[in-house]
Amino acid sequence: MVGPIRPQFVLFGSSIVQLSFLKEGWGAILSHLYSRKADIVLRGYSGWNTRRAVQVLDTIFPKNATEQPSLIIVYFGGNDSILSHPSGLGQHVPLEEYIENMKKIANHLKSLSKKIRLIFLSAPPVNEAQIYGNSCIQTPPRNNESCRIYSEACMELCREMNIKAIDLWSALQKRNDWRDVCFTDGIHLTSEGSKIVVKEILNVLKEADWEPCLHWKSLPNEFGEDSPYDPLGPDEKSTLNVSSLTFLETAEYE
Repeated sequence: MVGPIRPQFVLFGSSIVQLSFLKEGWGAILSHLYSRKADIVLRGYSGWNTRRAVQVLDTIFPKNATEQPSLIIVYFGGNDSILSHPSGLGQHVPLEEYIENMKKIANHLKSLSKKIRLIFLSAPPVNEAQIYGNSCIQTPPRNNESCRIYSEACMELCREMNIKAIDLWSALQKRNDWRDVCFTDGIHLTSEGSKIVVKEILNVLKEADWEPCLHWKSLPNEFGEDSPYDPLGPDEKSTLNVSSLTFLETAEYE
């Protein structure tokens, strides 16, 4: 542990989360924006469904931790929604079990602290043509309609449990060219897809009636005070406070 202690935002989920720290991924963008404001902690596990997630909740989020996160962003659903295989093996989780597992995740995270804030991300769409190309597979194990069903189930559960949620299935498809620009492989997100996710998250943080506000523009910069050791300003007679520089074009995220 290093100090000073900052607010901690944990990203918890499957490969959409694990890969979010790749260049211009949504986790990486959040890390840039919050670089002197909060610690963005990655807990992403490629291939996981909610069955695996509920097995390790106490390990990843122990109730006796000295410090608990300020915000946890949870994503599961894409792998759960994969169509079932006759063998019973694989990532598919029946819809009702998926809902129950997401409820268990929510209840566990809520029990950690009254101060913890939650945002759930629903299953995003997929580009079946990009996944399968000209394959002759007639019943692909992953399709957009199944993603829609699981996305809607997640959103309904969050309404019932009063949890902030983002409908990624709808958000990505607001772009007419979403199939062409949002995915690297038909499933995982490009920089353009990630930008949509970041904007949706920041909209929730800006509009939520949370104290303190967790939007990046509202949190103070760590060691943000003026200093005689700051870089010399253009007039060469004073110093320039650069604590708020993010080295990222931020206009679209404000």
